[in-house]
Amino acid sequence: MKKAKKSLGQNFLIDKNIINKIINITQIKDKHILEIGPGRGALTEEILKKKPKSLIIIEKDDDLADFLKKKYLTNKIIEVYNNDVLKINLEKIVKKDTIVFGNLPYNISSQILIKMIKFKKWPTNYSNLIFMFQKELGEKIIAPFKSLNYGRLSIITSLKLNIMNTFIISPNCFKPKPKVKSIIIQFKPKKKFEKCDIIKLESITNLFFSRKRKMINKTINKILNKKQISMLKDLDLTKRPSEIPPKIYFKITSMVT
Repeated sequence: MKKAKKSLGQNFLIDKNIINKIINITQIKDKHILEIGPGRGALTEEILKKKPKSLIIIEKDDDLADFLKKKYLTNKIIEVYNNDVLKINLEKIVKKDTIVFGNLPYNISSQILIKMIKFKKWPTNYSNLIFMFQKELGEKIIAPFKSLNYGRLSIITSLKLNIMNTFIISPNCFKPKPKVKSIIIQFKPKKKFEKCDIIKLESITNLFFSRKRKMINKTINKILNKKQISMLKDLDLTKRPSEIPPKIYFKITSMVT
């Protein structure tokens, strides 16, 4: 089998115990499954043993996609897409109650997560996201308010997703071995959430956290008028962005026209 491509951020998971731990996070039998970045198919093989109803695979690498198409040519429940996951319309292909697995390339992992959060239909068709991230990034995603890693990613993620499970994966579980640890995070979509535009929330949190060491008074005066600011009774304008809870960012976003 071909070597991993650094340009695509490929690190193939080879540890059987970790693979089994990932697929045992949730019930797979008779479920629709979407796998992003299957690589050589180590996780794919174990998913199939659990007898899913259907399995869609998205693999950008032409050689790997061709290999997987040939390998599963006679398996009628498998569909292989040779596409860039950031360019494909995921919402169109995700079936009801789909479980999404992803050993994500580190360089685009946060973009893939945000893409899933931006689904127009909500509650969404997927019931679980089980994604692998670089540990440092993952800790920013799951960071609760007032923690060291709390910031834009945790605020945006918490709008529509609940964090269910996490566990750390050693570099020794991959080939080639990455220089950093990884983390598996299981998300479940929220049925109820604050009504604010996710694209506006991205812009607003970017505006605040680009001045994260400054008090928020100047930033908020750029986007809201005095009457709107007065409606935010819980807001202390001498606070810094990291000292503001997600619900306030959601409320600010809902006020922006």
